[in-house]
Amino acid sequence: MVNLSVAALVARSEAAIVDLDGTMVDTLGDFSEALNRMLADLALPAIEARHIETMVGKGSEHLLRSVLNHVLVQEGRAPAAMEIEAMYPQAWDRYQHHYLAINGQFATLYPGVLEGLQALRAAGLRLACLTNKPTDFALPLLEAKGLRGLFEQVFGGDAFERKKPDPLPLLKTCEALGTEPGRTLMIGDSSNDARAARAAGCPVVLVTYGYNHGQPARSVEADGYVDALTECVEG
Repeated sequence: MVNLSVAALVARSEAAIVDLDGTMVDTLGDFSEALNRMLADLALPAIEARHIETMVGKGSEHLLRSVLNHVLVQEGRAPAAMEIEAMYPQAWDRYQHHYLAINGQFATLYPGVLEGLQALRAAGLRLACLTNKPTDFALPLLEAKGLRGLFEQVFGGDAFERKKPDPLPLLKTCEALGTEPGRTLMIGDSSNDARAARAAGCPVVLVTYGYNHGQPARSVEADGYVDALTECVEG
């Protein structure tokens, strides 16, 4: 099935900026495995994947602090910000260690992602991946899932001074591609992507199967919605 309104947006675009977690790859399994290994190292209780899902999308730093807050509350401890910040350096060190060790092993491509990206390229769009995930996590994941070669540029959450939903990463990505924001389509799964795109002046399409902090993607104002990336381009 082709989403005709989205296909029209694609036809007017010179490039597409594509989010990673929740848009191309279901990484919830990776997050759960790495976070729970980290929590075990800190002698803290495990966290269920359903709780992690609502915390994904604002970068690893936010994710880690949210997880620490959650497990401390579950233990009946009032997690003062100072306590979390005292734990944070060790938590980040152990999380980074475990995530890099398992990166991609518990993650899966969403249906239609490879075919959809290939169709966008065949339609003449230049592609960039822009994620709030650290670049050192994003690049190996794209390689592991066979997607790296489809993107001219890959920028992680540490590539610029600010992360999505700030518009700066989108504007910088457009600059790297040499395209105007108005002709550069943002494809994501969350309000972070939509808000960043709106502020940057980019059209935005959201996939309906992603994370979006536990809320339906269609509750977010966007230019279109697709159930698979293959709906973006007429075949």
